[in-house]
Parts: sequence; structure tokens; C-alpha cells
Amino acid sequence: MLLSDKYPFISNYFEKAIENNRLAHSLLFYGSDFDVQYSLALEIARILNCTGDKTDNCQCLNCKWIREGTHPAVKTISRIDNKPDDDTSKTVISVKQSEMIRNSLLTSSDFVRVFIFCDKDEEGNICGLNRLNFQEPTANSLLKSIEEPLGKVCFIFLTRDKEDLISTIISRSQCFFMPSKKREDYNFTDILPVFKEYWLLKRGDAFTLSENLKLLSEKLPVTEMLTQMQHYILKLLKENPKSRFLIDDMGAIEHAKKEAALGMKNDIVLDELCLTIIK
Repeated sequence: MLLSDKYPFISNYFEKAIENNRLAHSLLFYGSDFDVQYSLALEIARILNCTGDKTDNCQCLNCKWIREGTHPAVKTISRIDNKPDDDTSKTVISVKQSEMIRNSLLTSSDFVRVFIFCDKDEEGNICGLNRLNFQEPTANSLLKSIEEPLGKVCFIFLTRDKEDLISTIISRSQCFFMPSKKREDYNFTDILPVFKEYWLLKRGDAFTLSENLKLLSEKLPVTEMLTQMQHYILKLLKENPKSRFLIDDMGAIEHAKKEAALGMKNDIVLDELCLTIIK
């Protein structure tokens, strides 16, 4: 199915913005479906560079290049893509990459240059940016290029939550939430033995729950464990949609996931979380 069929409103919005020369130089897409975000970024790059009729099936050379991932002016920037030869970093988008981008903009181009910033896992799947893989020095080194773009250029940032990026990137970008149309797997079987009916626990049981979760983390990654906890609460919310404490607990777990992603020790993350949700 074409992106324009799945998301007709937002596809039409960007087509009109490009047609009227009103597309922002910096775009930020956020949500859980990174494949859709990346597809939209490529579609914007395609329309910007299309020399044909700009339809979904256009066969001009630029459109073919972009579909094949070989267009010289459309670059995916991740911790594993488009690294300078002397860049040895493996876990972050580096300052050297941002310098490479700035230097490339000093030369003229007949194309609209599009830089798509994202993360990738070891299998090459598209993932979101956060403050761990897209750190403040790198983000700050791009600010002038975003504020005062040289030539025709568009920066596109992909993330789960826009607050995962530093405020200076957010404030300089036009932000769009991309809803997921994937069928989600709401599995929570692994955490159920220790987390079922957690709200019945007494305040003094918070550290007991934390210790049980720490034991579980020896065989289940903390991020997966926290995701299963959210899935369990989502199931409860469907049955009790106005439950304030469930909504608050969902937010507390999301905060714990961000702390874990930023490298905070798992023991501290779990202790803080359990003290928050066990009243």
C-alpha cells in the first residue's frame, strides 16, 4: 500500500507545502512506527527532487535513485551510515559526521539535499534518535546549518518522543506526530508473575518488587521488561480508561525507559520506578 493511501492527510500536506515552496528546512517526526517515519522522509526527498510528474509511480532518474537508495543528495545519517573514513565512533552520530554535512553544503548542488537522521539496530532496522545516540555536541554543531541553510536542503529527524532530543533541535524544527498502524504485540507474560495486580502492594513492598524485577532482568532485557509492564497497563486501561493512577504509572514507566536508554544503572532505574508506582 502506498504511503499516500495509508496517510492521505499528511501526505497531501507535504505535497502542498513543497508545491508552494513552504516546506520547513528542519522536520521532526515522532511516534512508535519508525518505518513509516522513514518512508515519509524518503517520499519528501523524492518529491523535492522529482523532475517528472511527482506522482507515486514517477520513473524519472531521481525517483528511481531514491527508491534504490542510491541518490547522491539523499543521505541517511545514523551511527552506522555515512561515516567519514577517520570516524571510529560506533554508538553515536558523531561531531565528525555533522562536520562532513556542513562541509558538503559549502559546494553547490543541482539537487535538494536531504539528510535523514535516525538510529539503526544491529540488523539494520530503523530506530529512533535519543540523547544517547544523538548527543548534545553533535546536535549543537548542526544548529547553524539548520538556522541558516546553504542552498536547498532539508534536515529530517526521526524519534519516538520529541522530548528525546535536545530543545534546540525541537525549537528549530516543525514537529509531526506519526501514528502507528502496526498491529502491536501486547505481550506481558514474562512480567506477570511479579507484576500482576501491583497496585495492591503496600509501600513497604516497593523494594521487594524492585528486587524481583532485578532478578527477572537477568534473563530479560530491562527495556523489554519495561515495555511488557506498559503492555500490561494498556490492557488494564482498556478496561478502566479513566483510571488516573494507571495513566500516571504508564508515564512513570516511560520515564524509566528513557533513563535506561541514557545509560543509568538498571538497579537505580528499577528502585526509583517501584517507589513511584507503589503508593
